[in-house]
Amino acid sequence: MIGARRKGLYSASNESRNNREGLKGWLDPTGYGWERISYWLQRLTGLFLLVYFVGHVYETSSLTGGIGSWNAMLKFTETTWGHLFLILVIGTSTYHSINGIRLIFTETGKGVGKPGRPEYPYDALSLNYRQKSGIWIALILAVVAMAYGFNVLFTGG
Repeated sequence: MIGARRKGLYSASNESRNNREGLKGWLDPTGYGWERISYWLQRLTGLFLLVYFVGHVYETSSLTGGIGSWNAMLKFTETTWGHLFLILVIGTSTYHSINGIRLIFTETGKGVGKPGRPEYPYDALSLNYRQKSGIWIALILAVVAMAYGFNVLFTGG
């Protein structure tokens, strides 16, 4: 049904009635180009970082319970699962930051292609080489940061 609507197989009256996909539509990155996938990853990493920051505030507030409480809370970060979680935090924060910078440039018109007449198959002219390379740079830097974090956390390097 979602793919059919994207292809325009529904009438206008049916479209207005079924235009609410809710969370399912928000979480579905398929059927779109790189710009939509990047947008989806930006939202997903933003939500993850929000949850992390709330947890981080809770973890830091354990210091008020004394040094024993603080040390008990830090034991989680010394486990393999804690290291993997920290690597995930490193990757998501790197991607979210770099892609956010790309989006700031996009919003100010830097690196965006010239507008053109929309003709079928409606390829986004604004998603030119610079924009696509910005998405790839964000992904590559996130992987590099995660690899570096893995090296530091698991090998002590």
